[in-house]
Amino acid sequence: MGEDLQDLLAILRRRIERINRKYAQGGPASQPAARPDPDRPARYFIERWISGQVVETPCGQHFETERLWENHRRHGSMDIGALLELPEDLLGPLSEGEIPDCPPQRWAFLDTETTGLAGGTGTYAFLVGVGRITPEGFRIRQFFMRDYGEEASLLWALDQHLAQFDVLVTYNGKVYDQPLLETRYRLARTRPPFDRIRHLDLLYGARRLWKLRLESCRLVDLEAQILGFEREGDLPGEMIPYVYFEYLRTREAFRLVPIFHHNAMDILTLACLTGIVPFAYRSPEQVRFTHGTDFLGLARWVLKTGDAGRALVLLRRAVECGLPDDLLFRSLWEMAMLEKRLKNLPAALTLFEELAGCRNRYQLAALIELAKHYEHVENDYARALAWTERALEIEATPELERRRERLKRRLAACATPRLL
Repeated sequence: MGEDLQDLLAILRRRIERINRKYAQGGPASQPAARPDPDRPARYFIERWISGQVVETPCGQHFETERLWENHRRHGSMDIGALLELPEDLLGPLSEGEIPDCPPQRWAFLDTETTGLAGGTGTYAFLVGVGRITPEGFRIRQFFMRDYGEEASLLWALDQHLAQFDVLVTYNGKVYDQPLLETRYRLARTRPPFDRIRHLDLLYGARRLWKLRLESCRLVDLEAQILGFEREGDLPGEMIPYVYFEYLRTREAFRLVPIFHHNAMDILTLACLTGIVPFAYRSPEQVRFTHGTDFLGLARWVLKTGDAGRALVLLRRAVECGLPDDLLFRSLWEMAMLEKRLKNLPAALTLFEELAGCRNRYQLAALIELAKHYEHVENDYARALAWTERALEIEATPELERRRERLKRRLAACATPRLL
């Protein structure tokens, strides 16, 4: 299968290059493609290349196909059968309580393939895939319009299909897929189906976890880096609009096979990541990350929720797993400030002293914190003055100068015996 797809991609790239050269030379615009002729060869019919059927709706026709990944199969490190066992409250914490408890069988995993990446009224979603968790495994149904005239039928069928779900899960879908489909529904003078369904965009949670470690958080990159699955013969996403346009021009349906495969893999990966990303936010203390940066990303999210104690635990695990120097010093500083907020002063002082003992971007701030503590909490003016002097060696600010003079006066006053 991999070699066949590679050969197909090579053919497609050569054809696209010829098309680009033709338009670069000012060639005539292509004429609208005619409807498929039933007398033409088998390669012109999508149902001959992909198992599926032409579906009749009140709005016309379109093509649908469905594929099952059985429970015993795996997608990289993820066991497909484990998706059915995901807890009903899994999506609540990541959605900040917006998504109530809901069984995983009521989650719809959606991804679109479109005629362009910019969006707008001129962009069509010619292929819409919806995955769902079932007792038999993970099923994906794909809705395809063989021509622009089949869009109304596709949208009608998609609306009917989504009616059985309570939660929509996407990857960058709040910015791209849902607004695009809403536009297509409104242009078709039909109410979009998304008002009745809760939406979780997994992109934001994934970025919080992995942007500190990974150069890219694209879905295909997370598939490789997190799930350990390498696609073979995949069609690059930027080529998909061109391939669909070429299909409309030639009506050679074999060109569409890589697009259906790409869409299905994206949806399967989305579902598998849903078993990882939301779980980290639901039960941070149970995650089994091996990279300190992953714990750090999770700790920062937990801190924003106001749970300082849990964030502190995650920061400690991040430091224990190892961090680059710049992130290490920042994490130590955040830990010190959290310990101070939680009134764990001995632990906070230990961290401040560690930061004060070597050159880093938080060294001066740590020295000032130590000076403040010994002056105002312990009334140990000598130690406070010593920390202040060290801070002045790094940067002689007016505030530090005033602190030094004040501490000197207090030490002098303590040294002068009072007259009875």
